[in-house]
Amino acid sequence: MRRRAGCSLVVGLALVGLLLASAPGCGPRGKTPLRVLMAGSLLVPFDALEAAYEQTHPDVDVQMEGHGSIQVIRHVTEIHELVDVVVTADHALIPLLMYSTTDADTGRPYADWYIEFATNRLTLAYTDQSAYADEVTPGNWTEVLARPGVRLGLPDPRFDAAGYRGLMALQLAELDGGDPLVFEDFTMGRFTSGIVAREEAGRWVIHIPEVVEPKPDSGIIVRGGSVHLIALLESGDVDYAFEYESVARQHGFHTIALPDAINMGNEAQAARYAQVEVQLDFQRFASVTPVFQGAVIGYGVTIPSNAPQREEAEEFVAFLLSEEGQRIMEANHHPLIPARADGYERVPERLRTLCTPMP
Repeated sequence: MRRRAGCSLVVGLALVGLLLASAPGCGPRGKTPLRVLMAGSLLVPFDALEAAYEQTHPDVDVQMEGHGSIQVIRHVTEIHELVDVVVTADHALIPLLMYSTTDADTGRPYADWYIEFATNRLTLAYTDQSAYADEVTPGNWTEVLARPGVRLGLPDPRFDAAGYRGLMALQLAELDGGDPLVFEDFTMGRFTSGIVAREEAGRWVIHIPEVVEPKPDSGIIVRGGSVHLIALLESGDVDYAFEYESVARQHGFHTIALPDAINMGNEAQAARYAQVEVQLDFQRFASVTPVFQGAVIGYGVTIPSNAPQREEAEEFVAFLLSEEGQRIMEANHHPLIPARADGYERVPERLRTLCTPMP
């Protein structure tokens, strides 16, 4: 009995050690933990970045977490977790939610600069087993999605940029195709609380309620982030899902190439995208009432002002923006743009040479 008890104690202590080692902010003995929170659409390329970075920085343990972009920032500004690097799929979220929110411990905003470094296009992903997979085309996708029995996956617009961009795409499709009921076909009567689009002051404003819950048999499946829909597409539990083109390519999905007037990936269509915005009709953040503007998709990276490992964070961001980091991103099908900074004069000196001021 004593031997068994002693063995159990050893195993218990070992398990405690493993749990402590895997907890946020803790790394393998002798290594500096670097906590990176990023948009879920970056999981595949950032996994490759992590492996390459740790090869040349064996004293650093990069700890990656993927979430919806809004949730990424909430971990810093609302949940008050210590994070070293923040990367979002909508660069505008950083000034909107971090510049305007103050760290109570320091009296400083959580960020006062960011670097935009990548882009994407919104697409409609599907598989061979999706309903009407042999019929759907860029010309009839809205009609196919509206058919009875078709299941559409939507990232939650309260947490994920791909979610509010999916709703924007539906409204832009309505404007592009001249059908005044496209948006309503996908929202009216399908949620327990209404998601509505109204024309206000010359633009279309999509209002998101506090609870986003599809009704049973609505044909809408909502998940916290776009990456959470991947398994549902692969299993056939969802027929179609709004995904970024890079994610669809990484996972081998078929895609419907949405027109440039809808996919939010063409700079020449920026004025078109700006005709639509999304507003949260509830107090999601303690000090900010966010409005998400339709715009060309741009990914942003920053280092929170209270980051515990600033030097290592700067080194990691420099690696992301380096030629090797860019090669890794491109090898994983993620489109890039020349890096440009908002708040350029406040960007850490070692990163300024890797970007230019934002116009």
